[in-house]
Amino acid sequence: CFTGKRGPGVLPGKRKGMIKGIIAPHAGYSFSGPCAAWSYKALGESEMPDLYIILGPNHHSSASGISVESMELPFGTLRADQPFARELEKKGTLKVDEEIHKAEHSVEVQLPFIQFVDEKQIEKIKVLQILVGQDLDLAKAALDIKETMMDFGKKVVFIASSDFTHYGPNYHYMPFIEDVQKNIYEMDRQAIEFILNGDEAGFLKFVEEKEMTVCGFLPIALLLKVLRHPKATLDAYYTSGDVAENYRNSVSYASIVFR
Repeated sequence: CFTGKRGPGVLPGKRKGMIKGIIAPHAGYSFSGPCAAWSYKALGESEMPDLYIILGPNHHSSASGISVESMELPFGTLRADQPFARELEKKGTLKVDEEIHKAEHSVEVQLPFIQFVDEKQIEKIKVLQILVGQDLDLAKAALDIKETMMDFGKKVVFIASSDFTHYGPNYHYMPFIEDVQKNIYEMDRQAIEFILNGDEAGFLKFVEEKEMTVCGFLPIALLLKVLRHPKATLDAYYTSGDVAENYRNSVSYASIVFR
């Protein structure tokens, strides 16, 4: 992913400073992995936080919820920050719900990347996995998360898991049939511009107006509400259509870093 054709070309270098968050895709590694590697290169070159909060969409229902289970992965066990999770749950907006996490891949896809960039300190990694569904009050959830961060005084990095435009008959989304690559690029560009400007309301409005198929639009909106106008850069963007050289069905991927 890191050294491949569409990846950054190098592994993460020396750690210095600290980023606030990233947006990374969650498709199959052969397609979106090189794009995600750009975000994780920035993460790996940032100081390791006390906690990673991973925000993912729920592809299977409108429900939101926290997972406090540890995960057994190829690089070892990844532990949940259970005290943080339980305190956040007490705030009332987000509840622990392991059931909704069982079938969902959007958060799980990010975990090996975290372990890879923190491989020398794997035993110190703590994560909080949150699925963000249609049932969630984003403003209240953002407030609860920020208050819990203050309660614990922890350095936190946020990871919003999202692909961008899903185009084609497989996704029941074909707002244009001519100049498909160009039009996908332009639609994604406009959506990403709202994100780079920290305009959560504008982003949500644009997604709604265009009926965009950005699966992680709610996790992205929650991240923007928590971080409140950070400096953001788009480090990589391409589509599965670019990879397959076929745009009949295409999914877009973006790597965005918040500093």
